[in-house]
Amino acid sequence: MNRNILLIAILMIVAAQTLAQAPATSPSSVPPQTTTPPETAAPVQTEPTPPAAPKPAAPAVAEPPYQPKFPGDPARSGSEAAALGYMRTVIRAQREYKKKNAKFAPSLNALVHTGSFTRRMTKTDRGDYTVSFQSKKDGFELALTPKQMDSAHRSFYADEDGVIHAEEDKAASDTSPTVK
Repeated sequence: MNRNILLIAILMIVAAQTLAQAPATSPSSVPPQTTTPPETAAPVQTEPTPPAAPKPAAPAVAEPPYQPKFPGDPARSGSEAAALGYMRTVIRAQREYKKKNAKFAPSLNALVHTGSFTRRMTKTDRGDYTVSFQSKKDGFELALTPKQMDSAHRSFYADEDGVIHAEEDKAASDTSPTVK
């Protein structure tokens, strides 16, 4: 009895392997192709196909209006909120670094593990913004410039005084209006 079960199992395995190696279509499922010699074939007339109608453009998905993250939030979009949060983090880390070292950090890398500044934050590509950091003799300059300037993406600037400035249509500087 056990031999019969073993033989059946082996036959089933062999059959499964054979089926797995077989082509997807068997010759009996493909209809035979008949060809007519070119000299006896009837001429085929084709009508010009009209141009395809242009597909209607997909309706623009309207983003919901920005919801302030806290009372007095000056951001106009989620991207601006992230950019401003990054600037505040750098400014806080610079203040802590100066308390410990009696000078401002010369680079973003030097700020790693100061306050909540992480190694990942040293990257200058910040989503919709690009970071620019310059060390000065007695300070620093930090700028975040949007990759696409529009009403939801202002440019930002801050230096060692910790005041954040913004511009709507050009790079921000220390003379730009302050962010409230």
